[in-house]
Amino acid sequence: MTLALVVGCAPQEARSPSSSGTPDEKLHEIVVRRYFDEVWSQGRLEVLDELLAPGYVNHTPSTPDPPPGPGGLKPIVAAFRVAFPDLHFTIEDLFVKGDRVAVRVRMEGTQDGPLFGIAATHRRVSVEQINIELFRGGKIVEHWRVTDELGLMRQLGVVQ
Repeated sequence: MTLALVVGCAPQEARSPSSSGTPDEKLHEIVVRRYFDEVWSQGRLEVLDELLAPGYVNHTPSTPDPPPGPGGLKPIVAAFRVAFPDLHFTIEDLFVKGDRVAVRVRMEGTQDGPLFGIAATHRRVSVEQINIELFRGGKIVEHWRVTDELGLMRQLGVVQ
């Protein structure tokens, strides 16, 4: 694994893993940075096959019980990329401890397509998320996410 895998991060983000931590923790940081940069910001769905374990479980409340593995996440990412063609994630904070990574990100984009039944509003959004990733064997095996969904719906004009 090379540090070139984390290129494309926003300028304020570190372009290489932190200098402290175990080799596994450094790898976990690289994987999470690739997850947000290559998958979510660039829409490279095939990268999920490298980063997620075949039995990956997504515990996100807003998308209950998707199928396990990379195949369960690909349609979710694809739907967001259709809704927000300019979707971009910025890592604000990232903490690695053993087999877990906690990351606070900012999701930004303009809703120019439908999003789970919400017609395009052409509004720009900027919302924060907290994500926790659990690793086994260098791959993400479980995922938890909390998004400011009320803030998202307000910015889209869906609720007051």
